[in-house]
Amino acid sequence: MTALPAKSQPSAWADWQTTGHVFTQRVLAEILDGGQSFRWRCDAAGTWTGVWCHTVAQLKLNESGRLCFRTCGDKNASVKAVQGYLRLDDDFAAMVDRLPWRSDPHLAQCLAAFPGLRIPRQPFGETLLCFLCSATKQIVQIKEMVALLASLHGDPIAPGIHALPTWEQLAVIPEDQLRQCLLGFRARYISATAQFLKARPGWLNETEHLSYPAAKTRLMELPGVGEKVADCVLLFGAGKLEAFPVDTWILKAMAIHYQLADWKPAQVAHFGRQHFGSLAGFAQQYLFAYERSMGRNSPS
Repeated sequence: MTALPAKSQPSAWADWQTTGHVFTQRVLAEILDGGQSFRWRCDAAGTWTGVWCHTVAQLKLNESGRLCFRTCGDKNASVKAVQGYLRLDDDFAAMVDRLPWRSDPHLAQCLAAFPGLRIPRQPFGETLLCFLCSATKQIVQIKEMVALLASLHGDPIAPGIHALPTWEQLAVIPEDQLRQCLLGFRARYISATAQFLKARPGWLNETEHLSYPAAKTRLMELPGVGEKVADCVLLFGAGKLEAFPVDTWILKAMAIHYQLADWKPAQVAHFGRQHFGSLAGFAQQYLFAYERSMGRNSPS
């Protein structure tokens, strides 16, 4: 999350490239706009534009459902960034086969409903910032807060597009200015976290590369980071697929389909890791997507 020099700001789109990955529009929307990330927008033609670090990319599906992408700026660097972000080299089909769907009919139903669902690998620091915005908020509201943080406090990286502010930049922004991004009480957590990280250079990078239990314990030292936020950051920002975030949707799904009514979130998370194994977070995304698609009158 280092500032990009003005002379390096991209201004032109590269040519579209087609991958061998096939999706439905529903699944692509779930990957990009289902609560994993908050910086993707879809236009009327079905083209998604997203931003992470200093990469600006567009995604769409061709007539055969193959994923196509193009980037803004340096082609080689951007292609590598897209491949890493979408984890295009990872065999998600093999990962699905490792899940216990053969003995879990509900999981099998979720897998069939969202074929090809995957978990992108997002920048760790940005993922932390986004999920500090998420407390008690729905996806559309989180996206609004994140967009304001970028436009008001982030570096411009393309015409009309800004990066999120780095933690170093956030450390010098007064809390009352952060509140102008509709953060409410979350501004206090973000400001305090920025000060914490300013005093501990390298702390985030060290945390990202720890084991899941150790990384979770460290993240929960940060203001405003509880079990759910820590698990979201580790799952989506550090690729720790054993993390099993528990929100209202997952509590409902586990109560209905796994008879865990009245279980506390920490107990449900432990059950999820035990039942689904080392890919518990991957299974969680299928459960989450399916439950939301059923529209069970609950916040996202």
